[in-house]
Amino acid sequence: MRCGSTLGGPHGLCEAENVTSPHSVLIVDDQAPFRMAVKAVLRRLPCFQLAGEASSGSEAIALVDELHPALVLMDINMPEMNGIEATRHIVAAHPDVVVFLCSTYDVSDLPPEAAVSGAQAYVHKERLGPDTLRRLWAERGSGPFVVADG
Repeated sequence: MRCGSTLGGPHGLCEAENVTSPHSVLIVDDQAPFRMAVKAVLRRLPCFQLAGEASSGSEAIALVDELHPALVLMDINMPEMNGIEATRHIVAAHPDVVVFLCSTYDVSDLPPEAAVSGAQAYVHKERLGPDTLRRLWAERGSGPFVVADG
C-alpha cells in the first residue's frame, strides 16, 4: 500500500523543533487496524508525515528504496519476511533511515536479534503514542538500542 499524501487533522505540539518540513514516516505492519492507529498518532504530531504503508518486510524494503522516509515504524512479526530481517536490509542500504521496532513483546521476551538489527529503538504497540514517538525521535542516535518504557 503506497501513500503519498499527508495526514490532515488537528495537530498538537511536537517538541520545540523548528521543523520546516515534517519527517516522513513509513508504517510497516501486517495488521491494518494497527496501521490505522499509528496514522491517528501521526495526525497529532505536525513534525511527522505519512510517507506510506507496507504490510510485509519485503514490501517495506521496496518502499524505503522508493520513498526514502526519515522513519520506519516496523512490526516484528510478519509473514514472508519479519521486521528484524527487513530492518537489517533497510539499515544496510539506507544508514540514514531510522527504524523503530514495534510489537507486543514484553521487553524480557524481545528476540535478541532485535537489539542488533540496526533498529534504534523498540516500543510496545500499546505504548506507541505521540509522547513516546516524540521522545524516541528526540533520543535517536543517542545510544545503542532504546527500549521505550511508556
